[in-house]
Amino acid sequence: QVQLVESGGRLVQAGGSLRLSCVASGDTISGYYMSWFRQAPGKEREFVAADGWSGGSTVYGNSVMGRFAISRDGVLNTLYLQMNSLKPEDTATYYCAARQHRAPATNAASYDYWGQGTQVTVSS
Repeated sequence: QVQLVESGGRLVQAGGSLRLSCVASGDTISGYYMSWFRQAPGKEREFVAADGWSGGSTVYGNSVMGRFAISRDGVLNTLYLQMNSLKPEDTATYYCAARQHRAPATNAASYDYWGQGTQVTVSS
């Protein structure tokens, strides 16, 4: 099974940019459908972006479309999330997730493996 470790989250001003990384170990990410989710305090886990490399098209949540970009590096076995034009409402813990069934899915319950999360805080 795959283990996932996120990094890159920090405090940033509105309008700024961040790149999150999700390093996988134990298995190669080529065998999984990979996505990013986020969760703000008191809110449900929200789909952010899905990487279509291993099945289906790249998909973005409506709130991040045009500002965020998901990508992967197969050699480094790493998933990325480039976040631009950040807004205070992007503040959340961001999670990397992997799904063994390589088909698109935007609901958190469809994913089998999760990282521990990395905190992103956007100040106004």
